[in-house]
Formats: sequence, C-alpha cells, structure tokens
Amino acid sequence: MALKTFKPYTKSSRGTILVDRNNLWKGKPFKTLVQPKNSMKGRNNNGHITSRNRAGGHKKMYRQIDFHRKKADVPAVVERIEYDPNRSCYIMLVKFEDGQNFYYLAPQKIKVGDKIENGTKKEIKIGNAMPLHDIPVGIDIHNVEIQPGGGGKIARSAGTSVAISGIDGNYSLIKMASGEVRKIDSRSMATIGVLSNPDQKNIKIGKAGRSRWLGRRPHTRGVVMNPVDHPHGGGEGKSAGGRHPVSRTGQSAKGLKTRDNKRTDKYIIRRRKRKKA
Repeated sequence: MALKTFKPYTKSSRGTILVDRNNLWKGKPFKTLVQPKNSMKGRNNNGHITSRNRAGGHKKMYRQIDFHRKKADVPAVVERIEYDPNRSCYIMLVKFEDGQNFYYLAPQKIKVGDKIENGTKKEIKIGNAMPLHDIPVGIDIHNVEIQPGGGGKIARSAGTSVAISGIDGNYSLIKMASGEVRKIDSRSMATIGVLSNPDQKNIKIGKAGRSRWLGRRPHTRGVVMNPVDHPHGGGEGKSAGGRHPVSRTGQSAKGLKTRDNKRTDKYIIRRRKRKKA
C-alpha cells in the first residue's frame, strides 16, 4: 500500500499522511464473523476510569479473527483483504473447500485467489500456518503461539514479524523485534510471512478531530496542573517541574523496568536491547 499526501488547502491537510486503502475490500464485513463491540471509554468492570483520556470515537463491529488456525489439512482460498478498525494490520477472509469461512491476519504480498493451508509439514509459503518445528531457521513468521493450542499472541501488529534463530531441544529460539531471544515450545503454531500495512507507522493524523474519531480525548500535561493534581504541577510561571519525570501516580517515566515475572525468566535467553539515551 502507498502513502497519501494532501495539498495544504487547509491547516489540517498540511503535513497529513495517510495510508491509501484503495486496493482493499470496499463492502461490509462478512456478517456471520462480526459481533457488536461496546466502547469501554477507559472504564473497568466497576465503571472506574483506569485509562485516562479515552472516550467517544466511531462505532465499531468486532471481526472474529481465528488466531488458532486449528482447521488443518484443508486448502483455503483468500476471498478478499479487508480493513479492520480493531487492529493496525489488515485481515483476510478465507474460504475452505468445505465451505467454512474464517478471518485471518493478512501478511504482506498475499493476494486475492491465493491458496493457503494449516497443519504439519506444509509448504513454506506466505500465509501457511504450521508448528515451529516444521519451519526452517531464519524464516519470518507472525501470529506465534506462546503455548501450544493457546492461539497466536506474538507479532500481531502491522508490519511486524519474528524469526527462528535456533533450536534447543523441544524449544525453538525466537528472536523478537526488540532483540530479545526467547524459548517457545516447538509444537506451537506460527504463520509464514511479515504482516501487512507496514506504512502504519508513517501516518500523521493531521488534526485533533481524527484523534477523536479514534476515541482519544485531549491530554493535559502534568506541568500545567496544580501540585494536588500531578507531581509535576505548581511553580511560578512556566516551570519544568524541577524533579525527575514521573507519572501521575509517582512512578518513574524514563526507563524504569517494571517487568516482574520470575516464573517465565527461564524462557528468556537474551534480554531486549537497551535504547541509547
């Protein structure tokens, strides 16, 4: 997909960059694979705000994506490639020979009419899904399961992929985009290819209204608040805060490691790369 730029006829169109979606399906989603989606507006099950500055936004229907790819040894044809408002990559509607339809995540370079298949010992082809022990080292994969049968959890956003860097007994060594190398059970399923819509990261929304369509409300900086409202608040005139940057609740906002899961430490072979300051 190409990027769209606009002539600066208005202030909002100056600098706006969007993704051209002309090649995607222009009709409605497949009716039996969608369900209503309630907007939570940043609230939890008690109605308390747990994520600030979230409300409004366009109404959405949830597309039921099959992350498990359990239907094995039956060929399927890609019927169409669609936009999904609930995720950054595109999705594809596939139809199996027995007439069943599923939504899958769409990888790059897949086209309408292509044939795909799930199962063990399948062809190494974009869109095919198989266990990790059937995939050669160095192949780009996405929608990787952490536990066999648990459904894809790793590499599901636009333009992402991971790669198998080696084998360790019953485990495959997976190199993440962050540089982390992790052991995953070789029976876990993964799909061949890099996910679609890599230009998602280049979008410039251009105006505040487009943020409101996405359900994002205006965000107030801590330094303009009063001391009672934020640790950065207060001071005479424009003040930078005079202290280390922290969140509204006082947690350090610059590089503090918050991971605390000793149970899975044994699966991490190499930690992610530190960002240079």
